[in-house]
Amino acid sequence: MESDQKLKFSLNITLVSGIFCITVALLLLLNFMQMAKNKPLESKALTSLVKRLSQEPNSDELKQEIRNFDLLARKAYFNSQWQVKTGGYLLLFGAIIFALAFRIFIGLKSKIEEPVVKEDSDLTSRILTQKWVMITGSALIVLGLAASVASVDHLEKYDVNESLIAAIPADNQDKIEVIQVGVNPQIVQPVKTDSTKKQNAVTTSLPDSSNAKVAPVAVTKITFPGNNAIKANSPGFRGPFGNGVFFQKGTPVEWDAASGKNVIWKTAVPKSGYNSPVIWGNKLFLSGSDKQLCDVYCFNRITGKMLWQRPVDNIPGSPAAAPKVTEDTGLSASSLTTDGNRVYAIFATGNIICFDMEGNRVWARNLVQPDNHYGHSSSLVMLKDKVFVQYDTNKGRKLMALNTSTGETIWETARKGKISWASPILAEINGKFQVVLSTEPMVAGYDAESGKELWSVDCMMGEVGPSPAYGSGLIFAANEYAKLVAIDPVKNSKVWESDEFLPEVASPVSANGLLFICTSYGVLACYDAKTGEKYWSKEDGPGYYSSPVIADNKLYTFDTSGKMRVFEVAKVAKILGEGIAAEKVTTTPAFADGKMFLRTPNFIYCIGLK
Repeated sequence: MESDQKLKFSLNITLVSGIFCITVALLLLLNFMQMAKNKPLESKALTSLVKRLSQEPNSDELKQEIRNFDLLARKAYFNSQWQVKTGGYLLLFGAIIFALAFRIFIGLKSKIEEPVVKEDSDLTSRILTQKWVMITGSALIVLGLAASVASVDHLEKYDVNESLIAAIPADNQDKIEVIQVGVNPQIVQPVKTDSTKKQNAVTTSLPDSSNAKVAPVAVTKITFPGNNAIKANSPGFRGPFGNGVFFQKGTPVEWDAASGKNVIWKTAVPKSGYNSPVIWGNKLFLSGSDKQLCDVYCFNRITGKMLWQRPVDNIPGSPAAAPKVTEDTGLSASSLTTDGNRVYAIFATGNIICFDMEGNRVWARNLVQPDNHYGHSSSLVMLKDKVFVQYDTNKGRKLMALNTSTGETIWETARKGKISWASPILAEINGKFQVVLSTEPMVAGYDAESGKELWSVDCMMGEVGPSPAYGSGLIFAANEYAKLVAIDPVKNSKVWESDEFLPEVASPVSANGLLFICTSYGVLACYDAKTGEKYWSKEDGPGYYSSPVIADNKLYTFDTSGKMRVFEVAKVAKILGEGIAAEKVTTTPAFADGKMFLRTPNFIYCIGLK
């Protein structure tokens, strides 16, 4: 290429990239001013609808309108975020191209042109003009980049109050309160360790009311349940191993809350919560909360009578004020877990607590308030001496394994990705249990003993709510605006994917070589688990938040209106029965002894043949 051609080419690149940068910078500035003027997450229309709902609390049409409006607002908001981020990268890229092209142009021009004698005034004018053009262009680009950064996150009003955390004394931030089962309580404080040696915890006995010295109470020996005992109960969200498959027989297929048909008992729950029932033996556990306090409840599974109610309070490191959460999440959205020896509960405050089966407080600690703009909803799952916590928040992502006897961290694995509301599941792969988690952008499996990441597949996007599922040797994950994906965890690769029907909240479930998906817009679909072939789909009802579950070769689904539909687990859609809660249902049922247990906003139901 001749020198003149190179000069002309570099000039064209300089002009095009300069115009491109100015255009993108102006668009980012305009977007920033618009977002600053109209806060994207504070819609007057949505506020008005919510105010109307307080006056018309039983209007299902109004509730659906609010859900639809909120969904559209969130879609528009995150689409705007993506555009702003992309615009920032484009502006930065354009600025680099402009600078390089301009430098090449000046260099070529100085070599080609002969010096021309200029008057001092002309030379000064030319230099000043070039200087101001460069200053103006650079300022515009810098402003555009600043607007891009400032426009990215409008969720900061939900951030953790760092001043509250900073105000907590350093010694209290890692303090774990442990009260041994027995008459005399004890406090166990982990001793700080250096990089080469870990010291044992120091145990101090508290005096009784007479100030007499008491001897330390011996730690009760715990026998951990095996797989058969876990399958015989419902120890966590979506049953054994968190997988949505229950090993119960003779489960009911018809009931009616209004008439009492097949309702064995019905008990009011003192405080609201979106967690699902957890069962071990003859005891059923739930949690609830209001704006002031969180509670853990234990009910007699046979009679429905409340056996005990315990407050979640006086935990070192707890936030001074409850975090801001959305109404449809609350402070107690996470389901509990139990091993038949103790029960464990976690809340949006970051508090996690352990009670024995009689309601005696064993230990409690604060994991630092999770920075989740809807509220924390990942449920707990446990195996042997570990309770697993998925802590994927805006300010950090990690999987934790806590000691079931003391609450101390056994291991902690940092994770890439973004915030997630999904819950972990346990999958037995090649004879060893893995903890499987889903978030943006990946689904990953971790060794349950060590926390080591064993595999990871990038396939998710958006705000992940549905938990993964395991069946036919495959892991299944899905999310609205993303994909439905089947993953081979041994080969660490995708087997098939689909984007026809995608859930927003409800988790998939798999059994007998089939996979079932429930969407928030009312579609239930059945696929071949191995190939992804769709066998059938059925659109009925307002939508699903409750996860579909399988018991006794029956698929149980609850839509948000509270209507239950029971299908045969088969390649053709065959309804076996129906029921109605006469209340909104967003939780997932549990099964025990041939009966189904369902939580609604106000009650816990036991449903069975009578």
